[in-house]
Amino acid sequence: MKRHDALFIAGVAVFFSPFFFSDAVLEGYKAFNLEHGIIMGAIKFGILATLGEVIGLRIRTGNYNAPGFGILPRAVVWAGLGMAIAYAFIVFPAGTIKFLSYMGLAVTPDTLKGAITGLQFVTAFAISVGMNLIFATWMMTLHKITDEHIARTGGTLAGFFRPIAFGDILAKINWQVMWGFVFKKTIPLFWIPAHTITFLLPEQHRILFAAVLGVVLGVFLAIASLMGKK
Repeated sequence: MKRHDALFIAGVAVFFSPFFFSDAVLEGYKAFNLEHGIIMGAIKFGILATLGEVIGLRIRTGNYNAPGFGILPRAVVWAGLGMAIAYAFIVFPAGTIKFLSYMGLAVTPDTLKGAITGLQFVTAFAISVGMNLIFATWMMTLHKITDEHIARTGGTLAGFFRPIAFGDILAKINWQVMWGFVFKKTIPLFWIPAHTITFLLPEQHRILFAAVLGVVLGVFLAIASLMGKK
């Protein structure tokens, strides 16, 4: 392990340690999370998913930061996506449960509560499939667009707020990698199973678990970037 890896791990450990060693911090987090779920979605993803991208950069280049990488603009993007994800975590469970009930299954909002049953697993799986096929695809594409925009504007926060050249960026995305790896492989083989587990968790823990999975997303994006350069 290199020195900067040890410092990075130590820094992450110090940042998160109050949540493990201070009951006051933990209880404050739980209360704020309960009352302000959308805001906490922004904070969780802004921190954890950006952390995943930093780790992804380390995989690609050997460094945790680089000129033009734009940690702050990436955190802004993930904060916005975090709010959208928090919204999706409200809409897709409610909509899927209503759809399954319409299709004749004895499903209610309480189905996802309590001990895990076969019906609960089917419900969680159906929510995950719907969310990943309908929501995750455009979210990943939007992230790819903002990623390229950040690179084009030098990774600065001021540059990030310039108009985004959506059409030009979309035309230049490597769709072979985007479809062949990001959509075709990571969604069915990782994200659908992972988010099935997410919706089997108590509701107050789902966004945090999804944000932790954002670290994994950063690694996947790093792999996709490497594949796109081959």
